[in-house]
Amino acid sequence: MMMRRTNPYRPLPPRSTGELNMTPLIDVLLVLLVMILLTMPLSTHSLEVPLPSGDAPFAVTQQNTVSISATDRLFWNGRAMGDDALLNQLAATSKLGDKATVRFEPHSNASYDRSAKTIALIKDAGIEQFAFVGNDQHRTFGR
Repeated sequence: MMMRRTNPYRPLPPRSTGELNMTPLIDVLLVLLVMILLTMPLSTHSLEVPLPSGDAPFAVTQQNTVSISATDRLFWNGRAMGDDALLNQLAATSKLGDKATVRFEPHSNASYDRSAKTIALIKDAGIEQFAFVGNDQHRTFGR
């Protein structure tokens, strides 16, 4: 009887395995990722932050009053000014620290929006001494 020799270099028949081929899945996910990145809109919005742009046009004293008229005009110690000038005044005042006080006195007919924005400017300037004045004129409100 003759023995048959097997070829050691002959490939084995493929076995069936329960594994999933991950390469096509990864390719599809990468293509989807690139498509999402290309279709996303670019960030085009910006946030403008007002900054002081110069020296204070008026003198800074121990007691400074920011007032708002009935027509929503700003005043620094009785002198009319705009928002930019107010920023410069507040920056000069904040450099003095606790030595200077900013008093806020809005007119009773001043808009709430203008008053709230002015208070926010004062707060953002880093003013440490802040006071509301003029509330005594409204003591008899509705009487």
